[in-house]
Order: sequence, then C-alpha cells, then structure tokens
Amino acid sequence: MTGRIMKTRQNIVLTGFMGTGKTEVGRIIARKLGFALVDVDEEIEKEQKMKIAEIFRRYGEPAFRDMESAVIGRLSERERSVISTGGGAVLRQENMDKLRENGIIFCLKASAGLIYERTKGSTDRPLLRVEDPLAKISELLAARQAFYDKADRVIDTEGKSPVQVAEEIIWNSKGRK
Repeated sequence: MTGRIMKTRQNIVLTGFMGTGKTEVGRIIARKLGFALVDVDEEIEKEQKMKIAEIFRRYGEPAFRDMESAVIGRLSERERSVISTGGGAVLRQENMDKLRENGIIFCLKASAGLIYERTKGSTDRPLLRVEDPLAKISELLAARQAFYDKADRVIDTEGKSPVQVAEEIIWNSKGRK
C-alpha cells in the first residue's frame, strides 16, 4: 500500500480472479466492520434481470465490461462498504481509479490449480466454458497479473481460511503492515 491509511468511511474493495474467495471474505469483513457488502456482478444481474453468463452469451464481453464500469462508477461513491468486483474489473483503469477514490483495493490471489479446484463444478463462469479450463485459468491469470498488481495490497489466499484472509485485510486496511 502506498502509505494510505483507511478513513472511517472509506470502502474496502476486493478484486482478484474468480474463485479467490472475494464473496465469502467480503461477507466476513462486512459483518466484522458493520459495513454494507455489495457485489458488482450481483448488481449487474439485478439491473439486467439476467445472469452474467446470459449477458456474455447475448451481448458479449465488451458490452458486459461497459455495464460493469457503469455499476462500479455508482458503487464507488458509497461509504463504509465492502465492494466485491468481478475478476475482470481490473482490466479497465477507469474502474481502478473510481474504486480507489474512496477505497483501499485488495487483490486476493491463488494458484491456477486452487482456482480450478474451487470453480470446476460451477456452471455460471462463462470464461471457463472451454475444453481445458485449467489452461484457460492459467492464461487469464498471466494476462491479468499486471492489472491485479495495481491493487494497494495483494493477499495470498493459499492455505488460509476465509476468516484469516478477512482478518488480514481488516488489519491492513488500518494502515498496518
């Protein structure tokens, strides 16, 4: 983190690849801090009245990314919220800039193998509907690494429970190392 200390009303933003635990960790942080929890993908689904996979199928990824940026723009104006983003939200600098205006950005990371184990039974991950999902995960992780590294803090989730990850984020959000 670049010397930023969390203000009382500042948001905690969770980024990272699918399957790194953003939703579960977000719930724990929100409960412990008394913050609201908002999930960007869930907000998009409510607005569009369809699942993310259906949005991808009907309109394609570029249209989804536009919807995602619009939702992030609105959510970033909130206070005392845990904002959980989709795995590709970091691909647009405008998203990171908006989220950073009123928040501290944490990137949750895990190995491709662990992500595959966590996501292999899921039917609602449109980017993994391919012949070799593990190879696709590895490819996407490599392509997005530079974007994930733009977070204020990167938290490795390997070998940690969601509670441990949440506590580490809370600790680090208060400016501690």
